[in-house]
Amino acid sequence: MKSDSFTGWPSNKPVGRLAPSPTGAQHVGNARTYLLAWLSIRSRGGRLILRIEDIDSPRVKVGAAQQAIDDLRWLGLDWDEGPDIGGPHAPYVQTERIDLYREALSRLQRDERVYPCTCTRTDIEAAASAPHIEHEGMIYPGTCAGRSASDAVTLGDQPFAWRFRTTDRVLEFDDRVAGPQQANVRRDLGDFVVGKMDGSSAYQLAVVSDDQAMGVTEVLRGDDLLPSTFRQLELYAAFGWTLPTFAHVPLVIGSDGRRLAKRHGDTRLATLRQLCVTAEELIGLLAWSCGLRPTRDPISARELVAEFDLCRVTREPYVFSVGHVFNVPGQS
Repeated sequence: MKSDSFTGWPSNKPVGRLAPSPTGAQHVGNARTYLLAWLSIRSRGGRLILRIEDIDSPRVKVGAAQQAIDDLRWLGLDWDEGPDIGGPHAPYVQTERIDLYREALSRLQRDERVYPCTCTRTDIEAAASAPHIEHEGMIYPGTCAGRSASDAVTLGDQPFAWRFRTTDRVLEFDDRVAGPQQANVRRDLGDFVVGKMDGSSAYQLAVVSDDQAMGVTEVLRGDDLLPSTFRQLELYAAFGWTLPTFAHVPLVIGSDGRRLAKRHGDTRLATLRQLCVTAEELIGLLAWSCGLRPTRDPISARELVAEFDLCRVTREPYVFSVGHVFNVPGQS
């Protein structure tokens, strides 16, 4: 059996990642997605990477990265590479991987796949006319698309962002949970930002660069990120990189049908621990909510590995309420 020369792992085994963003505390919805990502890889004997996605620096909270690690450990999830244990693909914190993103952006500039865009959000909202997908902003109308990458030097001190020049074609992929998906990125989503004028990276470029560099073969995340996948397909094609498989799982939502937030009560994992909810109780609930078990009986993540099958995961979101589930006083 062939092995990965960097890690010694069999090369035919899947590589997945847990990628918390330290912009706030991890909550029940995050936990369900992490559990499924972990089970999908561990059930096939694959390798897991922990990566801290802190590229969105203005929103990053002090201490949130360590809190995320603590929360994942409490859930009983482990990983084979990460910021706390090291590994062959270090560093595992995005703000320590800036040089990789600059190199990727430079390549896109050389290939004329990006152009400097001086439009503000107000400009885009005023010019855009097409309806946009839920959770997505207005579709960029292509105001600056006539520029070339070299035009950046003529802008002086005028603020701009590097926008990716999308292709006018239908992209398709078969999601392991959501099923067949297709979109025309230029028409349905528009050209998107991949970098800032100082050469620093935006989310889409950083994620694709990291997954490629770390050998990730499976991306499992919430289905609110389905539109991002089509943007990332464009980037993979531009670089000529091999695509991972994708699996987008339904979100955990509140009784109002919206994804979990402060308005739904305190659903933070740290708070559940303080309220003496055990990891096994939460894992049992989450496994039941996904369709993996017939009951909500407590169980460890490790005990779910042997019989895990991603095909059994429900395609419906799960409505969660702390008080109704764990009988916690003051939570509804």
